Amino acid sequence: MKKGLLALILSASLLLSGCSAMLERSYEAAQRHEEKPATAADASALRVENYRELVSAVLYLVSQGQEEGSIQLYDYDGEVENDLTRACLEVATEDPLGAYAVDYIKHESSRVVSYYQAKVSISYRRTQEEIRSMVNVTGSGAIRSELQEALSQFSGQVVLRVAYFAEDEDSIRALVRQAYYDTPTAALGMPQIDVSLYPDSGRERVVEILLTYSHSAEELRRRSQELLAAAAQFVYPWDMDREAAARQAAAEVCYHSSYDPQGGSTAYAALVEGSADDEGLALAYALVCQELRNVTCEIVEGTLQGEAHYWNEVRLPRSEKLYLDLSRSTELSSTLYTAEEMAQMGYRWEGDPVEEPLPEETVPAEEENSGEM
Repeated sequence: MKKGLLALILSASLLLSGCSAMLERSYEAAQRHEEKPATAADASALRVENYRELVSAVLYLVSQGQEEGSIQLYDYDGEVENDLTRACLEVATEDPLGAYAVDYIKHESSRVVSYYQAKVSISYRRTQEEIRSMVNVTGSGAIRSELQEALSQFSGQVVLRVAYFAEDEDSIRALVRQAYYDTPTAALGMPQIDVSLYPDSGRERVVEILLTYSHSAEELRRRSQELLAAAAQFVYPWDMDREAAARQAAAEVCYHSSYDPQGGSTAYAALVEGSADDEGLALAYALVCQELRNVTCEIVEGTLQGEAHYWNEVRLPRSEKLYLDLSRSTELSSTLYTAEEMAQMGYRWEGDPVEEPLPEETVPAEEENSGEM
């Protein structure tokens, strides 16, 4: 029996030492939520004592999607009617959720012995499904990731609640374009982009992005699957080094597609229909590089001899960035150029190594003629 007791004590000590090691580990988890204000004597009412609590109570009703609510103001230190009006207006116009979801808020109040009873009525211009679909994000990287997912699904709407917002409508449109070119299987025609921000200013905003496509979502999904099937027919050079693989991938695209300046601007046009413009070829090559997995490639949007043009940036290990323009390549020759070589050939893009000359200063006509009598 002593042996059994000793074994039991030993097992317990081992378990405790293991638990101690587990307890030494730390982690952090955070989830945004609207804190529920204190409940009043009436279980259906919220209790507040100052203006900030009043704003929180109205915002809580909005966050719960309630159309009506009761708020009881005990020992309130302000002007009840004025503060109710201010609080409802602040939630409806200055808070991101309220500015996005609320149409208007009405209120009425009455004195009940030792407290004020306020009735709040809320009218919404968004459905509860739209409000629940909102995604909380922080930073442009997270915004871009959500946009890629939406574009992959050909979603018509993206609603994001962005913390520490530092963008504007133009920068959001730029992020949509970047996400589009990062997703060549879904880049089947740049959608029309409409951006709305709620409220008009602030460190935290709701960003609503509406995407209008030239084809139905069903048709776009069909084309995306057809494009993936076409890309799967390529013979991928798994046993080559990365630079050789990059060249071989370019040769594969040129073999399956021809350059047509009037052709389609998608990888689908290049690999399924057989011809594409410079943008379509660049997207097709980006798709093939994604399938290769050992070649990193991005699409570059710039100009060639002053005209809008697209090509690819290829990144190889232990090497500078190299560039490839399939609209200037053939099956037998797909040359990778340095940035300096591209600039010498007339390519211009953001971050290119050639400094643009300053425009010549012009002299107004009246100054030129000022010396004439």
